[in-house]
Amino acid sequence: MAIDLRDLDSQWAWAPFEPSPQRPWSRRLAAHLYRRAGFGATSDELDKAAKLGPSTAIDRLFNPPAPPPEFERDSALLADRTADSGDPHDLAAWWLYRMLNTPDAPLEKLTLFWHGHFATSAVKVQKLQMMLDQNELLRSHARGKFDAMVRAISRDPAMLIYLDSTTNRRIHPNENYARELMELFTLGVGNYSERDIKELARAFTGYEVMGDGFRFDAAQHDTGTKSFLGRSGNFDGDAAVRVVLDQPAAPRFIARKLIRYFAFDEPAAPDVLVEPIAADLRAHDFQIDVAVRRILASNLFFSDHSVARKVRSPVELCVGLMRALGGTTDLVRLAHGSADLGQALFEPPNVKGWDGGRAWINSSTLLGRANLVGQVLSESETRFDASGDSLAAAADHAGATSPEAAVEWLLELLVAAPIPATARAVLVKLASPDDSGDRSRALANVIHAMSALPEFQLA
Repeated sequence: MAIDLRDLDSQWAWAPFEPSPQRPWSRRLAAHLYRRAGFGATSDELDKAAKLGPSTAIDRLFNPPAPPPEFERDSALLADRTADSGDPHDLAAWWLYRMLNTPDAPLEKLTLFWHGHFATSAVKVQKLQMMLDQNELLRSHARGKFDAMVRAISRDPAMLIYLDSTTNRRIHPNENYARELMELFTLGVGNYSERDIKELARAFTGYEVMGDGFRFDAAQHDTGTKSFLGRSGNFDGDAAVRVVLDQPAAPRFIARKLIRYFAFDEPAAPDVLVEPIAADLRAHDFQIDVAVRRILASNLFFSDHSVARKVRSPVELCVGLMRALGGTTDLVRLAHGSADLGQALFEPPNVKGWDGGRAWINSSTLLGRANLVGQVLSESETRFDASGDSLAAAADHAGATSPEAAVEWLLELLVAAPIPATARAVLVKLASPDDSGDRSRALANVIHAMSALPEFQLA
């Protein structure tokens, strides 16, 4: 019988995980950590993490090596080229390139979180350079202080265009940003009033988009006293953000979203689990990486309450497959594939972002996921493992030379939940080459069959 999360001891839940005979540190738990903190790990990375132990492995994830100069150079060149293309899928391919090749996958994973949190769509903004600039803004603040990020996003041209706030004048304040700032970005429904929205909107008057950049027009700023959320004063936008984030609801709101993103989709985290993470945010001046690290290092995170308790998003599925196998492929096609499954990067469905969780899965997308995996595996542009560019070479490098060992290797890399014995037997049979002796094709068939399993959809 499952334990109600409300009955968990919160001190135990958020205490650092210490391996025990009942819950030893293993490659599978390391795979869980890498899958959630980033997008998965190669067999070599799991070998290293298993030797390091959970605490040191987490230290390494939060203190990655500097990216090679060629990575940043190639990323910048690709960004410039795609921003000029006018096609959001090209910009999505650039981001997939970063996710696949960065030595700092947790940074890209957090940037993806903030992209869904501060949802902005290129369909309305239309200028890809603005979307690129916003993406870099989110990345630069992803681990830092939430206050600085909110103040920066309040001036972001893409956000202002998306929320119809390109001209916010004192005679007629635009309430859209003020409403979403409290409802979706910081406090949540029920923690503010309509009057609070009207008064808060006055603090952002004078905020404009001029050309492709932000401009503050002092002549259009309302310098009168504003009263909202129990405070009164001649607040400008920056001061107003501080008032909003001083509300007790703010750290709870962000803590709950971080727990859902990194630990489990459902049920919603109860207050008894949210409050300690919210308290960490309060105590550390809303420093995001403090809260994320505590979640990822915790007993709760490595327990059955978290392992295999999230549904992979399309991006997590695509990038996780390629990162775990050391693969490369046609990223524009991968971006289109992710979009077809419901997650078009730079095109969230609305200002709330993607619902996530079970919303990713239905009869159509379940079939589509398997079809996408099959297409990626069969593409001539797809390569695996630097030692031989094939799945067979990748398996040999990992020591998975028999059909049984190959299936175990792939399950460890790609599947978070145990699969039925009958399904495993089918996979072992598929892993045996046919008369052609093509092991890479046999392994591709195994992965394609895995991708249709319910367990494959979990992270």
